[in-house]
Amino acid sequence: MQSNEVKALIESRLEDARVEVEGEGCNFQLNVISDTLAALSQVKRQQQIYALLNDYIADGRIHAVTMKFYTQEAWASRA
Repeated sequence: MQSNEVKALIESRLEDARVEVEGEGCNFQLNVISDTLAALSQVKRQQQIYALLNDYIADGRIHAVTMKFYTQEAWASRA
């Protein structure tokens, strides 16, 4: 699976999310920028993302995923 496919999948299913994806093959680092997800607990955020990726994890197209979550404001000011 390519990083652009992971990005498109998540962004198409989470209304206000923007995703920066690093990695290739089956290992990905996700930076998820979403004010909606920021309002949730860390566990709930991860559950939302894993719900979208579970089929790809189950069939081996994705092996490992790490995630960081940001609000729009936090992402803009991270530099």
